[in-house]
Amino acid sequence: MDPSRLKDNKSITGHYSSVDDEDLEDVLDDSEVEELFQQQLPAGVGEGDHRIFIVHPDVKWGSKKQHLTTAELQMAEAVGLVNTLQNWTVVDKIILSTKTPEKKRIFGKGNFQTLTERIRKTPGITAVFVNVERLSALSERELQEAWGVKVFDRYTVVLHIFRCNARTKEAKLQISLAEIPLLRSRLKNEIAHLDQQGGGSRYIMGSGETLMEVQQRLLKERELKIRSALERLRKKRHLLRSQRKLKDFPIVSVMGYTNCGKTTLIKALTGDAGLEPKDQLFATLDVTVHAGRLPSHMTVLYVDTIGFLSQLPHQLIDSFSATLEDVAHSDLLVHVRDVSHPETVNQKVNVLNVLKSLQIPERLMNSIIEVHNKIDLIQEYECPDSDAVPVSALRELGLDELKLRVQETIMKSTGKQTLSLKVQLDSPQLGWLYKEATVQEVDDVGDDCTATVKVIISTAAYGRYRKLFPDT
Repeated sequence: MDPSRLKDNKSITGHYSSVDDEDLEDVLDDSEVEELFQQQLPAGVGEGDHRIFIVHPDVKWGSKKQHLTTAELQMAEAVGLVNTLQNWTVVDKIILSTKTPEKKRIFGKGNFQTLTERIRKTPGITAVFVNVERLSALSERELQEAWGVKVFDRYTVVLHIFRCNARTKEAKLQISLAEIPLLRSRLKNEIAHLDQQGGGSRYIMGSGETLMEVQQRLLKERELKIRSALERLRKKRHLLRSQRKLKDFPIVSVMGYTNCGKTTLIKALTGDAGLEPKDQLFATLDVTVHAGRLPSHMTVLYVDTIGFLSQLPHQLIDSFSATLEDVAHSDLLVHVRDVSHPETVNQKVNVLNVLKSLQIPERLMNSIIEVHNKIDLIQEYECPDSDAVPVSALRELGLDELKLRVQETIMKSTGKQTLSLKVQLDSPQLGWLYKEATVQEVDDVGDDCTATVKVIISTAAYGRYRKLFPDT
């Protein structure tokens, strides 16, 4: 393959769906994004260090009961979320059974009283993390009044992790959008408190608006600004995606549960020294693209995506749907699983459920390559699924087999074909093929200035070739 095709790495690698900040200078101003990002922060979450008491409601009956996991493993994940945050520590934790998770106080009277006494007796607690998707504004207020400290749910904690890891303009805007429900919840609590004081419904300075109406309007205006900015980025991303399609590079989206090893795998497949994998939840927030070479010399673009997590509300997924939109335009999906994790089966189910909710095309869902990563952490690992590819991205084991599988599937999904073409060496033909296709071999060079060239080429590119060089 002509090295010049990979010479300009900046044209094919880097931030793709999140779009490189350099690409966005003509789309959004830094100060505009920072103003939206810093304008209103959900109260109590990012204010200094936190000493956390974790409460996991173990639902024993009904539709909310978890069947693919255990309360202990769910608690372990909650601890992992807290430990991801700098200067946040877990001071105590408890798993409590409940029949009534939908009630304001989540637990029955006896368990709630036991829990309240334990929280009040534990010194130094600054917040309680209730390990549920979302708490209603009413529940949050009730619990905070009962316990005398801030109360967080999974939505709040995960969003704060996102905020701490946000680097690009698009990530910051998506997080700001996802924070709107938290701000609305806080607003309801504040207004309810003012109502109790007799001041929540008063009109402001004769404007004809109550305090609640003013705050709601300002929040709505902020949401519209964020959505408008994200729409500008979406259009820019669509343009960049179209440019990459014109270059005919197949796109492989690599996805999986958070911290399953996606970035480490892409680094092993591409040799991209700029990638710095981290052993933490949600280390990757921005979708980035990295060029790699398959055994056939074909260049593919590996897309590193945000990790998934169980029990994430649709509002949070929706905020990042524009980023994940690029997944639907891939030629292949690679699902990476951490098979050393005790929750690996449940994690797989969660990832596939999110993909279905994103309405990924059936052709992509049916051709997913499942990768069993971290096999080096399991003694004498035997892969239970003959279609899965066992690898250790860290130890670079099993990568050759994975590349062959990717190559085979890409050839099918893109309609590329391998052809042997007779080429005139004193014409632009060979140079055109190096630019528009994958040249595998050049041989049988004859005295008549011709050669047989073996190429991998798409149907569209071959049509252009025949039109440009009709005599071949």
